[in-house]
Order: sequence, then C-alpha cells, then structure tokens
Amino acid sequence: MYQHNGKTTDKLIAEEAEITNMPSKREHDVLVSTGEQITIAKLCMCLQKMGYDAISYTGWQIPILTNHIYGNARIKEIATDRIKDDLQERKIVVVAGFQGVDEDLNITTLGRGGSDTTAVALAAALQAERCDIYTDVDGIFSADPRVVKNVSKIENISYDEMLELASLGAKVLHNRCVEIGKKYHIPIYVKSTFEEESRGTLVHEEEYMEKLSIRGIAKEDNIVRITLVGKNNKIGQIYRVFKLLADYDINVDIIVQAFGEHMAKDISFTIKEKDLSLTLELLNQHADMFDIQEIKSCTGLSKISIVGVGIGNHPGVAANLFEVLYENNINMHMISTSEIKISVLVNHNVADIAMNAIHNRFIEEIENNSIITR
Repeated sequence: MYQHNGKTTDKLIAEEAEITNMPSKREHDVLVSTGEQITIAKLCMCLQKMGYDAISYTGWQIPILTNHIYGNARIKEIATDRIKDDLQERKIVVVAGFQGVDEDLNITTLGRGGSDTTAVALAAALQAERCDIYTDVDGIFSADPRVVKNVSKIENISYDEMLELASLGAKVLHNRCVEIGKKYHIPIYVKSTFEEESRGTLVHEEEYMEKLSIRGIAKEDNIVRITLVGKNNKIGQIYRVFKLLADYDINVDIIVQAFGEHMAKDISFTIKEKDLSLTLELLNQHADMFDIQEIKSCTGLSKISIVGVGIGNHPGVAANLFEVLYENNINMHMISTSEIKISVLVNHNVADIAMNAIHNRFIEEIENNSIITR
C-alpha cells in the first residue's frame, strides 16, 4: 500500500525556494521525500486507532533500490522479505511511494508518477494478482473531461493502449507504471477514492482479434518543432545530431526527414518546450560540424493523438482524421503513425477544438453505430 501527499511536497519545495534557487539535486531529493514519510506515519496512526495492526516503511527501509539519477530515478530491485514477514503476521504494510535509495545509500525520488510506479513495482515484486490505484477520478476516460464534452469511461483497456495514452499526454496513469504492469503481467485497476461504488477501469492484456477499436484521444501541450535546414547528406550526421541531444537528456519525439534531389536535406523533430533553450544552444554550437545551413523553431504547438488497436491495419482511419481537421479549418504541422496510434501536430490555440471534433467523429459516432471509413 502506498500514500502520496502532493500538498506536503509543494510546501517543502516552497520552503526550499526560500533558501536557494539552485539546490543540490541530492539534497532536494532528501527534502521532498520527507513528505511521504509524514503521510505514511499519519496513515498508520489512523489505522491503529481504528484497531488495525499497521506498520510504515520508507523506501530506504524496505529497501527499494534505484539507480543514481536524482529526481527521476528508476527502480532496479525491491527487497520483499520484510514486507512478506509483516503480511504473514497479518499486519497492514504502508510503504512510501515516490522514493528509493541507490547503492551508495543516497535517497532518490522517482519523478512524475513515482507513487503509481512504486505501487505497481511492489505488486510485481510480491507477485500480487492485481494492483489497485485510487485516484481523484473514476477510471480512464476517452478524453480529458475538462476539455471534451460527452466523454466515455473505458471499462477495460490493454497495456499497449494505456501506454500510448499515458505517453501522449493522458495524466491518470504514468507510462512507467503501465510498463511494469505489462512486463510482469500485473493488472492495474484505476478507481475513485471518493466514490464507494466506483467501478473504475481495468488495465490488462486484452485480445481484440482484428476488430478496430478507438479507445481514446490524448493531447500534449508545450510542443516545439525544430527544423534543421539544408543539412548535408553525409552518413552518420543524423546519428551525431541525436546522440548530442541524448547526451544532454533531451527527449525527441516525432522525426520527419525530407529528401530532395540534391545532397542537402531538411529534418524536423519535436521536443518539449522546457528543452528549447538548451537544444538551440547545442545545435548552434555544432552547426558547422553538422553542416546545418539554418536552424528554425516553431513554438505554441500541441500534439493530438488517437489511440486504438488495429489503427494501422484499417484503411480510412487517417483519411477520416484529416477530414475532421480540414472541416474545422485546422492545419497540421507534422504527422506520426504507428500500429495503434496516429498523432498530428496543430497550433495550441485550436487544440481543444480539434480534440472535441476528433472525439465526436471517432468516439461518439462509433458509439452511435456510425462507421469510421467512408
């Protein structure tokens, strides 16, 4: 069992800012990890007051062993002997999420979605039948209800579909916890904390045969398109560009390369807006080495994605998506496809309009027995 208190962490970060704007990453993790320590102790006190035998553990007491990356550590191993002994004695075990310890006994935190990741990782380590995640919403919906009207709740969804939705901007579950669930075959049940009769959504391995099923629409804001104009077509140049960005932990998403009749070519890719300054600095520093004639950037973009098993094998899905955008006078800047998703880059100021129009065509019309290919 795990518990995460976001308000406590926010308060700790605010107090940190009163001391310094550039804290040590190690000490930052030491500080913010104490929020969970406070919460698990209070939760155990409540359970004990109710007559239950409960005991709490921090990540380093278990221990939850991670790598050395402060602020975004990855779980390497979880020791289970202590938990199993307590469970054997019929105790309720409360483990702090979001934190662990590296091989040098430094406290680490797991970054965004770290509490859910801890829960599913514990379920995997203990070979549990299922992991229940209680949150502020009653499961996974076909789109963000704050943006789209008439959303539908998804009762069952596959790991792969949920991974795509989480990676593409859906915020109910983080993709890291879904990856663990898929790898160790741990179904994840997402339910509401506040609704006693919550039925939620079950994330598990589903079989669809060859049926097309559009499960959800996701949006990710603050996307930037970078274009390298007139890059020399030498073997290894593209590798060197993206190796440089990877060395500085800059994540690249959609990549499109334009081939012309001549040796020079253009290549465009997307990054998060937070990485823009560093990306431009690195590319400008190495422009001569990469034979780049010009570096362009386009901000204020959002990525809209439709996700569902069978998209890649059903003609007409992409055409239908493009038709919806055309009917709403929305221009596409880039397109990316896979077996279970299609993503388009649009201007941020029309992203919500695009979301509603696409949801109406691919979710609401399908539920009303409309066909998607025309």
